[in-house]
Amino acid sequence: MITPNEFHHFIVYKPFGYLSQFIYNLKRNKKLLGELYGFPEGTMAIGRLDEDSEGLLLLTTDGMMSEIVRSKKVEKEYYAQVDGVITPEAIEQLKKGVEIGFKGTRYITRPCEAHSIETKPDFPERGRKIRDERHGPTSWVSITVTEGKFRQIRKMTAAVGFPTLRLVRVRVGNVLLGNLQPGEVKEIQKFDL
Repeated sequence: MITPNEFHHFIVYKPFGYLSQFIYNLKRNKKLLGELYGFPEGTMAIGRLDEDSEGLLLLTTDGMMSEIVRSKKVEKEYYAQVDGVITPEAIEQLKKGVEIGFKGTRYITRPCEAHSIETKPDFPERGRKIRDERHGPTSWVSITVTEGKFRQIRKMTAAVGFPTLRLVRVRVGNVLLGNLQPGEVKEIQKFDL
């Protein structure tokens, strides 16, 4: 039996274009987390970021820790670059909850925290260009949720008329992305949630 001090915990800046998993059995070649670091056997991602999203991802060999982090008690904060200049009305809609599709049914998101980000975040450039200003302005919004449906943040911003162009998770509980760089992995003693 593994004792708690034998568990391994990692924080990772998942780069754009990587899957939040270690095995992919479909035919297309995909970039996987195992390519970033020599993770010990039994390491699992806590929650997921889709292939087009980037930012903070927690990994662990402790299944119970995974359950705790994925619970509705732990906040997850995202910075979304959206198409257009997001309006105060759209921010209010996000806060109250919006209707999105989930597994073929309509779902109303739980109330959340949301606000405009006035200064463009200082993230490293992404491997694939988002687009340039000729296609119109973009803006950034912070959205903090306690749930995590499939592609939820992207669906939420689209529901209020501002599709997401770039999505970066910056916080899980009290764990921050900070100045980690894309692809960087840091082993830590425990998650301070």
